[in-house]
Amino acid sequence: MSLENARNLSLEEMDKQSFLHPYTALNAHQETGSTIMASGKGVVLTDTKGKKYIDGMAGLWCVNIGWGHQEVVQAITEQAENLAYYHSFFSMGTEAPIRLADRIMSFVPDNMSKIFFGNSGSDANDTNIKLVWYYNNIRGKPEKQKIISRQRAYHGVSVASASLTGLPSLHAAFNLPLPMILHTETPHYWRNAEPGMSEREYSKWCAQKLEEMILAEGPETVGAFIAEPVMGAGGVIIPPAGYFPEIQKVLRKYDVLMIADEVITGFGRTGNWFASKTYDIEPDIMTIAKGMTSAYIPMSGSIISDQIWQVIREGAPGVGYFAHGYTYTGHPVAAAAAMANIDVMERLDLPNKCADVGVYFQRRLREEVADHPLVGEVRGEHLLAAVELVANKKTKEDFDQALAVGPTLSKYAIEEGLIVRALPLSTAISFSPPLVISESEVDEALAHFTTALNRLTDELVRDGTWQER
Repeated sequence: MSLENARNLSLEEMDKQSFLHPYTALNAHQETGSTIMASGKGVVLTDTKGKKYIDGMAGLWCVNIGWGHQEVVQAITEQAENLAYYHSFFSMGTEAPIRLADRIMSFVPDNMSKIFFGNSGSDANDTNIKLVWYYNNIRGKPEKQKIISRQRAYHGVSVASASLTGLPSLHAAFNLPLPMILHTETPHYWRNAEPGMSEREYSKWCAQKLEEMILAEGPETVGAFIAEPVMGAGGVIIPPAGYFPEIQKVLRKYDVLMIADEVITGFGRTGNWFASKTYDIEPDIMTIAKGMTSAYIPMSGSIISDQIWQVIREGAPGVGYFAHGYTYTGHPVAAAAAMANIDVMERLDLPNKCADVGVYFQRRLREEVADHPLVGEVRGEHLLAAVELVANKKTKEDFDQALAVGPTLSKYAIEEGLIVRALPLSTAISFSPPLVISESEVDEALAHFTTALNRLTDELVRDGTWQER
């Protein structure tokens, strides 16, 4: 097709002909096409047809400050006009990422020392894997190369980070995971704990299973353990009481690094700047992205402890320099956006606002749907939550995945004017609204969700697919 003919296509048809969409049912997309967003303000998006939506997912867990903050747009514009790009290789640099690094270090645990900037959470976790290997090679422990993640974890989609991810759909047909990546238990207390087991007992059991894996593999071969403080795409799974302290006892015992993947939870999502504080995590490496710029422009970071820094600063023998970096590492426009984004967060006191509105959101979500016959569990932390649907409330029996009740509920919610997300490997629906959401907007969003949930229930009963038990 000629360029001239392509210009005569509608935007929707052009999309179907030219744009390969991520995480999309490709054949179905060719029939249905896209919902194309045109603008956003606060927590509300407007599509190209004029329909408005409360975005209950902040894009993809990332637009923490909401849409339309002109100071971020202005910071991007001013930096692009002054110096749109320069690299940070070979001891070169620009002002914005230097100031950003200094500023971020004021929010992280005291043992952290340096930050390496990237472009996405995926490449940051690739960097983290290389850092683990680099660190252990330099200190004379080259066999400590294995990384333990968790089933249902989400750490990205590149070759290495998708291997860390514990979702089968990211491995099937992609020849993954890589052989040095292992997966231990998902710490989902409601779903997996034995009857009568307390949360702390369950946390000890999870730590025991991790220790058994380390011993089976050989402690001398295990370099790091990676975990999201709250598991995101795997189900918004909140760690049971005492989970991370128990896990870290095992890690310290066997000289295994702790990587805290704060891509979703960082920058205020759990009521603190970072969820490592919320859950008593003492990381050796932290992954950040999403909320760092509120997705106004891509940027990520890998933050390392002083312990790691003191080893790697000497460099690999025979190399003489740190042979890792991306063309866009420390991109000045992205760094300027991040600085302005943090300005907004501090001016609006968003971590504390999240702590307050998050309590309201969690309470109202439970009031609205916890007793619904299709709802097995409502779980969450501040402005991060999931509603898990079940076929039988008493037995926790899952719906057949073929029924697609999660995607159907998500579709109905969008039709009602609320964007939520159906998560893989379960029938859970996730919420992660911008941190600027108000209590009245929470109420409006939950009204839309309840309407959608009742629509789904009526359909299942009408079709004979489900009956209350």
